[in-house]
Amino acid sequence: MSAHPTGRSAADEALLALASSGQVPQEYLGGSGVAPNTEASEHVLQTWRTADCVCFDVGCTITRADGLDLLAEFMGVKDEVFALTQQAKDGTMNLSETLEEVLRIINCTPDDVRRFVQQHPPEKRLTKGIVNLIKTLQKRGVAVYMISGGFREDIMPIAKYLGVPRENVFANRMNWQWDDETGQPTRLSGFDESQPTAFNMGKIRAISKIREDHPYNTVVMIGDGATDMEAVQSSQGADLFIGYGGVVERPAVAEAAEWFVYDHDELTRALKCSKVAMIGIGPFACAAIHLVVQNIEADDQFDPCLKVWVQDPLDEFEGRSLIDIVNTEHHHPKYLPGVHLGDKVIASSDLEWVASDADVLIFCPPHQHMQSITRRLMGKVKREAVAISLVKGMRVGRDGPQLVSQMIRKNLGIDCSVLMGGNVASEIAKRELSEAVVGANSRETGQLFRKLFQTPYFNVDIVQDVAGAEMCGTLKNIVALAVGIVDGLGCGCNAKAVIMRQGLTEMRKLSKTLYPNVRNETFFESCGLGDMITTCLGGRHRATAEAWTRAWKSGAPKTWSQLEVELLSGQKLQGVGTSNEVQEVLRARGWEASYPLFTTVNRIIKNYIPPTSIFTFRDGVILPLPDEDDEELIPTRRTPGQHSRVGSIVSGSAIPAS
Repeated sequence: MSAHPTGRSAADEALLALASSGQVPQEYLGGSGVAPNTEASEHVLQTWRTADCVCFDVGCTITRADGLDLLAEFMGVKDEVFALTQQAKDGTMNLSETLEEVLRIINCTPDDVRRFVQQHPPEKRLTKGIVNLIKTLQKRGVAVYMISGGFREDIMPIAKYLGVPRENVFANRMNWQWDDETGQPTRLSGFDESQPTAFNMGKIRAISKIREDHPYNTVVMIGDGATDMEAVQSSQGADLFIGYGGVVERPAVAEAAEWFVYDHDELTRALKCSKVAMIGIGPFACAAIHLVVQNIEADDQFDPCLKVWVQDPLDEFEGRSLIDIVNTEHHHPKYLPGVHLGDKVIASSDLEWVASDADVLIFCPPHQHMQSITRRLMGKVKREAVAISLVKGMRVGRDGPQLVSQMIRKNLGIDCSVLMGGNVASEIAKRELSEAVVGANSRETGQLFRKLFQTPYFNVDIVQDVAGAEMCGTLKNIVALAVGIVDGLGCGCNAKAVIMRQGLTEMRKLSKTLYPNVRNETFFESCGLGDMITTCLGGRHRATAEAWTRAWKSGAPKTWSQLEVELLSGQKLQGVGTSNEVQEVLRARGWEASYPLFTTVNRIIKNYIPPTSIFTFRDGVILPLPDEDDEELIPTRRTPGQHSRVGSIVSGSAIPAS
């Protein structure tokens, strides 16, 4: 603490002088006996927990004493400095004049400063809990700044010890007289008045500069003095001031602060430990669990336990309950056998139990189940929770198409981002190089989900284009079906290149038509071009469509449901349903001819036209269709010997059914 009898630092005494002259409101200084606000409101806690920038005062907040006071004592001029600040109460000096006179009295050399730092190393000067608080903030991705009316020569060793970058330190700088012969600094000659903290309202000036240089959403100022409290007095300043009284309690600050603490550990404890829940346990959900568990176990921002919802409580593997296997052996024997999901993964078929206390909800079930899932959870999730959808598909209702993220926002009343990218679950499990995109409504939310999913081998980028990213992930499955049909017909790269290029064109066109704010550049991210390439080269949609086409060629056709059992262990093929949903939109709006590939693919997979029509997809949209209400014209199941009337019209030969 300061050695002054009043308990005030030199900066506080200078502030008293400014108050006497009317330059600083008196209410910043005196106390009225009101008890400090030591219990934070929900609004204050939410602001603290969502801050992406925290600014600390240094003297009596980060350190146990004001650095200028300590230097004056080291130089043997403690009483003179105190006498100066006492005399300054008459208001004849402003802040910069007072500081300049204090430095004249201290009159140190560079060697004096070096000896002072050696005698008072950072680790011996820090307040209790400050190291852990700053490390915790930085680990969460929060930018930490130090803003002080003191001097960099004293503060930089402290910043270095705490891991605060040099550019994140705002403080005054000593000016030195340089020796002409040695070229070395010799004596103190004042201070650099170009720094924002050299003048009144310096903390506001510094934070305004920080906001100008960085797009921070929420800035918090923590300090012990009235000059720190000033930081919230301007719209360009901080969003929240937290008073700190662990060294000295200043009554006016304690009374006015929205939150006043005596221990930095209290601030650390108040940082939210978010609970994460996964809805779904299919192949990609398992791969996502594998990623997420690595991060929540390593980051104290998250609860290390991950609840996972298993839709079918009776689902078994080799006579054993799947839920029991996940909870005891910590892997999924059907979808990612042998891949460790994490010791603290808890699987349950109780949807409400899994989701109700979650702060972060990850959705990854088949898209056709999302409507019922979200309806079951209406009113049963936290209002402040956030969600991310890994689901690729859409729902078509009376009002038109609805993306899964829109469904979640509407039914649950919470913000929803998406994670989309070109990824095969088994390759992620093998820790092969992969990437994805988080489509988020804000950069802050995107960064939260990047922390959840990013690993050294799984790169995550952020785009503020939720609809664009989700439409890419949804529509590319239709393109993959088309490529699989081409492969099943035995054709090469030229044909597949045509299909993929046309597919990307139609993906972009439909996305921007339905959602005009979708960004062009999104289609060249991992969620667009990257995902389409991956799915068309190695995804299950391509492989299943190839098998379906080969079965048609052999004269022993198979249904999509049969192939889901044979090739996907019963997992649903989302692309077929998506194609049907997209086609509902196109047909309802009269857009079928504008999307020839999407329309032709849908007609092929419904057995309206033969798979060979993929090569003339521009003509597929003009072929006559049967009446869908006539079961004889569109039989849903046929034996190999049966003919489709549409097939006879188109090709003069039978078209095996799916």
